[in-house]
Amino acid sequence: MPALPSWLTEPLWGQFVALLPERPEFQPDHPLGCHRRRISDRVVFDKMLQLLRFGCSYETIADTTCSATTIRSRRDEWIRLGIFAQLKQIALDSYDRIVGLVLDQIAVDGSITKAPGGGEVAGRSPVDRGKQGLKRLGMTDGYGIPLGRVLAGANRHDSPLLAPTLDRLDDLGPLPDDITVHLDAGYDSDKTRTLLLSERGLRGRIAHKGEKAPIQASQRWHVERTHAWQNAFYRLARCYERRVTVIDAFFDLADAIITVRRLIRRAWTNHRWDERPNRRP
Repeated sequence: MPALPSWLTEPLWGQFVALLPERPEFQPDHPLGCHRRRISDRVVFDKMLQLLRFGCSYETIADTTCSATTIRSRRDEWIRLGIFAQLKQIALDSYDRIVGLVLDQIAVDGSITKAPGGGEVAGRSPVDRGKQGLKRLGMTDGYGIPLGRVLAGANRHDSPLLAPTLDRLDDLGPLPDDITVHLDAGYDSDKTRTLLLSERGLRGRIAHKGEKAPIQASQRWHVERTHAWQNAFYRLARCYERRVTVIDAFFDLADAIITVRRLIRRAWTNHRWDERPNRRP
């Protein structure tokens, strides 16, 4: 069973391979003058998609075509080159150019997932009997397209993580003059309004503590839906990775998939192209 449908993996791979530097099929400086062929990047890319989607171990996903060691080494090589971050940014730019990001409405919220292996950004989870957990503070546009995130231990409060999350807006280029940030009651404080919103020229729509309000009453439900989209990738919902660079790489890959998937779904109605699916994805 493929990790993702072909109408989604093919455009992802087409852009991914364009970012890869050229590599010789054989190692030219091998001491014996010979070496086994380099495993195809496409094989390793497909393995990375399976790891992300199914959440299994490297040893489980390895087979005769590619070993677990090769997957890890190629993953680290691509992280050093910044391939995953570039892929996510290209997907975001493409969506903005074709559909358009809703940047005048921003939603920010946190989500706690399991991190059984611990790691650099794991902490005692207050919602899982003190077990190791990972918190991500995600930021989306007004439609739910992921714009950025900050990773921290599950025991960290959301408020101190808001400033570095909003700093991700600087990577998006020109922004609207009037931006509203939608937040839940955990950010209902003068510090949030004064230091983080007013000083940045942002307007805040923050739920009030002690007052019940349905999530549909504001635009916060978009970021909640995006957390659900990300948790559908089981490697993010139950994270065994220990290094923050690796976790960020998997999140960047997941965000690129989410963005391209929404781009194809929304463009299907208004645009035509050669590989357009027969049915709306």
